[in-house]
Amino acid sequence: MSFGASKLGARIRNLCLLSLLLGVLAGCATSAYPPAPAGAAEAEYNYVIGPGDAINIVVWRNPELSMSVPVRPDGKITTPLVEDLPALGKDASTLARDIEKALSKFIREPVVTVIVTSFIGPYSEQIRVVGEAAQPQTLPYQQKMTLLDVMIKVGGVTEFADGNAATILRTAEGNKQYSVRLKDLVKRGDVSANVEMRPGDVLIIPQSWF
Repeated sequence: MSFGASKLGARIRNLCLLSLLLGVLAGCATSAYPPAPAGAAEAEYNYVIGPGDAINIVVWRNPELSMSVPVRPDGKITTPLVEDLPALGKDASTLARDIEKALSKFIREPVVTVIVTSFIGPYSEQIRVVGEAAQPQTLPYQQKMTLLDVMIKVGGVTEFADGNAATILRTAEGNKQYSVRLKDLVKRGDVSANVEMRPGDVLIIPQSWF
């Protein structure tokens, strides 16, 4: 066998070994966790108020008590006649009843309506995207939000992302981790890779080794 043929044979063997190694790594990346279930949203979901939300309070027949207020970082609100009322984790109806109870000390049979006008939500329900996203960030959860919706909001993945090795850390299930196929979804348009998100999910997008 000539030197050139021997060198060519060595290159072929090296390429075969590299392909085998890549196959093993890919297999490890995609099989380490079970695939995320296609449906994940709860049957009943009520939005609860979080720090940074803006709420509009309407007190019937009392316009001087009606106004828009922000929810403070400590999760409380302050309105005329009502100071430091906890709003964190409550839905709009529950907060309205609490305001009515507080106002009943000053006016007779108050009727209050609360409307959330800016949505951020509590930290425990926000969707977090970390790693090789184009714009890693925290997103407010929306009912029936899907993985594709999340990727659109963060601008997709970087050129260094190992999309099919991405995982979802599901805090609602005791930090159980699921594999997702971001590359198939974003780069190849494979809608079968799309899954629903749940409040508190963390999407982790690793960097490719090669």
